[in-house]
Amino acid sequence: MSCKNFLILSTIVLLCYACSVSRYIPEDERLYTGATLEIESDSTLSDKSKDVIKTNLNSVLNPEPNSKILGMYLGLYFYYQNQKEHPGFINKWLNKNFGEEPIYQSDVKPLEVESLLLNRLDNRGFFYSSASSEFIEEEKKASAAYQVKVAQPYKMENYALDSLPQPIGANIKAHLNKTILKKGMRFDLPLMQLERKRIDQSLKLRGYYNFNERFLLFEADTNQYKNKRFDLYLKMKPETPKPAIVPYEISRINIYPHYNIETDSVNIPSETYNNKNYKQDELFFKLKYLDPFVTIQKGQLYNAETSKNTARRLSQIGTYKFVNIQYKEIDSALTDSLGRLEANIYLSPLNKRALQVELQGVTKSNNFTGPAISVSSINRNLFKGGESFKLSAKFGYEAQFTRGSEDADKLSSTQFGITGELTFPRIIFPIKVGPHFFKYNIPKSKTSLSLDYLNRKEYFSLISATALFGYTWDANKLVTYEVNPITVSYTKPWNITEEFQQILDDNPYMQDSFEQEFISGLTFSFTYNGLLETRKTDQIYFNTKLDIAGNSLSLISKNNADGSPSEIFGLEYAQYAKADIDIYYHHKFNDDHILASRIFGGYGIAYGNSTLLPNVKQYFSGGPYSVRAFRIRSLGPGTFDGSTVSDTYFDQTGNIRLEANIEYRFPIYSFLKGAAFVDAGNIWNSIENPALPGGKFTSSFMQELGMGVGLGARVDFQGFVIRLDLATPFHNPALPKGERYTFDTQESVLNFAIGYPF
Repeated sequence: MSCKNFLILSTIVLLCYACSVSRYIPEDERLYTGATLEIESDSTLSDKSKDVIKTNLNSVLNPEPNSKILGMYLGLYFYYQNQKEHPGFINKWLNKNFGEEPIYQSDVKPLEVESLLLNRLDNRGFFYSSASSEFIEEEKKASAAYQVKVAQPYKMENYALDSLPQPIGANIKAHLNKTILKKGMRFDLPLMQLERKRIDQSLKLRGYYNFNERFLLFEADTNQYKNKRFDLYLKMKPETPKPAIVPYEISRINIYPHYNIETDSVNIPSETYNNKNYKQDELFFKLKYLDPFVTIQKGQLYNAETSKNTARRLSQIGTYKFVNIQYKEIDSALTDSLGRLEANIYLSPLNKRALQVELQGVTKSNNFTGPAISVSSINRNLFKGGESFKLSAKFGYEAQFTRGSEDADKLSSTQFGITGELTFPRIIFPIKVGPHFFKYNIPKSKTSLSLDYLNRKEYFSLISATALFGYTWDANKLVTYEVNPITVSYTKPWNITEEFQQILDDNPYMQDSFEQEFISGLTFSFTYNGLLETRKTDQIYFNTKLDIAGNSLSLISKNNADGSPSEIFGLEYAQYAKADIDIYYHHKFNDDHILASRIFGGYGIAYGNSTLLPNVKQYFSGGPYSVRAFRIRSLGPGTFDGSTVSDTYFDQTGNIRLEANIEYRFPIYSFLKGAAFVDAGNIWNSIENPALPGGKFTSSFMQELGMGVGLGARVDFQGFVIRLDLATPFHNPALPKGERYTFDTQESVLNFAIGYPF
């Protein structure tokens, strides 16, 4: 045995001895190590049914034994160390954060566990089953062995309603065909509880404001059959109050558009609009704009879903911080067949004006570092129709420090931008579109205008202006559409230095991408965000974007006789189409352990007036939200090796992008989370660019993927995430064939970012 192996083995032996807990166990106790469960059936049960039963029964095998890590009771060891007369600060800290109190044989109550096992079997229809148990004892340890003999289950023959009071009985009977209880199913208490909830939810949509599922009672009758069959009857409990069995109608609706809890709501002036009473001291919100958000109508039966929809739609206007809908019963109007409700909707507005200031310390994966400050002013309910206007200004300075001092000044940039955005909580369109068309939410109309200035020292300055008009719409909780039929941007490089002009002259493709200054088109986005379904084990996020520019302009511009690009208003415009697909898949082992994966595909094609995509529309790869083992814009296209380029300014971009990522997320301590990940991806060009040799997309693209592996740490403060990812490449397509698979930790990249990568 080598000296190195002997040292490793000795370390393991010493660690196991140090963490041994046997010597701490009291004389009259044994450490409980867990339980086993054996199932025997006197009926024919499939292996799948046995597995389901066993999973259900295992949940009652309490208590849980002390946890083990690599065969060692570390938590228990920390606890015992803390019991010393002078444990010390370190032992106290370890016990507080990782310690576990011991679970002994005396803590186990087998008879209670047997009772729970039989109760679970009874609830699932396996009546008259039996259970037994015994301890398996060793010198300092003991385990429990449980055996259950599962009897033949009782199965349902008929499901019917008993005599129910009216009118509620007729409503329940009308929807009995949607029941989840079917003939031949075994007796199953959890399914019966779900059936009660189904009926309750159905009645809540049909006016039964006071009904509660606890008023329903199931009775099983086995007297009519042999061989363990039964009839199931649904009954109403005798003590069910009268208001619970009649539907309620909305007889009055009061809405307070500017509610303040300190205001006397009784004496507020009222104005009737569309059979609703709007109460406000002075005009705060124009009624014709507020009324479409209220789906509760006078004369309709109470509907829990309608109430929820109204609350959600009002909340998403952006004017109100609280939406409170309260119903008041009109006792004097209650009859044997109908009750009446008064709906009161209290709307508490946000502050009309708000100012946000954000100071950022920017550190990017291209080694640009510097401060940035952003100031935003928000004016809500601007024209008394729920409109909001946001004016934002941002200033930033960045510099790259990885090169020699003679180049450092060249790699600094200054940026200033100002953006105005006006949002209307309704559709602005030449043809009137009624709000009733949108059941879940009313689309918003957005218009914005922005102006940005960028100065890359000793290279160029860039001024750009962008105008946008479009709509965003939540079709339901998970689906969002965004369409911008008008997007116009103008980009103008100026103060171009001789050095940068030489770079453009040497790279005609880059020069072309800078020359097309005018972009006009439309964008469309569809998003399905299944990550919002937090209770699901498997979650899917899907987003697709379509960006088309220049088609409408080509209809009104004139073609140049010499074949040069057409112009409009003296400006050369871009013509292209671009589509992206982004898919996430999350598998949750539990709330803290998640396997997250992502696939991205993007393709852009220039045509007509353009030979390639504008510079701002091209893809790049690498960085904290991409292939993290490569610095931003340093990967690809294809097998191109950017490290051979001597120019300090060089963009590695393409019109095709493919990426795949997978990472395992786990907790470390409190708000500190960890991750282990693998990334793969690259960009390509659909046509060969002489300045980027090896960058053309070919059938061997799979061998040209950049791949990396890494570990990450994330500080998660209730959704605000600061992320550090250390990644190392293990497949570099820029290297010669046969040498691409490598693992050099000296090439590792530390990424800093805000938020999760996907």
